[in-house]
Amino acid sequence: MKALRSIDATPPADRHPRRVWYTSYGSNTHLDRLAAYLRGGRPPGAAREYPGCRDPAPPARSVPVELTGALYFATWSPVWEGGRAFYDPLAEGRVLARAHLVTAGQFADIAAQEMYRGPGLDLDLAEVIGRGRAVLGEGRYETLVCAGRLDGLPVLTFTAPWRMNDVRWVPPSAAYVRFLVTGLLSAGAWDLEAVASYVAACPGAEGHWSVRDVMELVTGHG
Repeated sequence: MKALRSIDATPPADRHPRRVWYTSYGSNTHLDRLAAYLRGGRPPGAAREYPGCRDPAPPARSVPVELTGALYFATWSPVWEGGRAFYDPLAEGRVLARAHLVTAGQFADIAAQEMYRGPGLDLDLAEVIGRGRAVLGEGRYETLVCAGRLDGLPVLTFTAPWRMNDVRWVPPSAAYVRFLVTGLLSAGAWDLEAVASYVAACPGAEGHWSVRDVMELVTGHG
């Protein structure tokens, strides 16, 4: 098992970093899925093709981390035909995640694709690093969050502007759950039972996905 990396909640001193930790808590925990955002293409199980980043290089490193807050599934994704994963940093709990070391430009291009925008414009990260949050728009992944720093670099992700209990929860599809679970497993810090228990307890999945269902989805054993 890989050691879980600890995030320092202190904001990074550099407000204009060249590299950042893009921290995924959803399907981009899976490197094959992330590759569609970096190199372009359509990952298995998805209904959308992605243009990719200006710099298609893979992450320099990917490490397992845990964020303070809660994961929930809401809204309807036409790509996955089910609920999307969102992060509420103000809720109680912990979120299993995977931090990918990428350039600031790659982070901007990944965020743009999640926002259904074309890649190509850099983001000014000063506000999110300094304040911990920056709202770029009202869309579902248009709010940037800085969870602190790791190796001196900012730990960044994006989520919705609303809180977990402000929206109707929507169960995620099997394809989405499979990418999320296998991505977290490949991070190497958690075993299958721990990841399945975590996902099955998240709002939106709870009551629709049992721990056994999640484990069988990944192993193929019923």
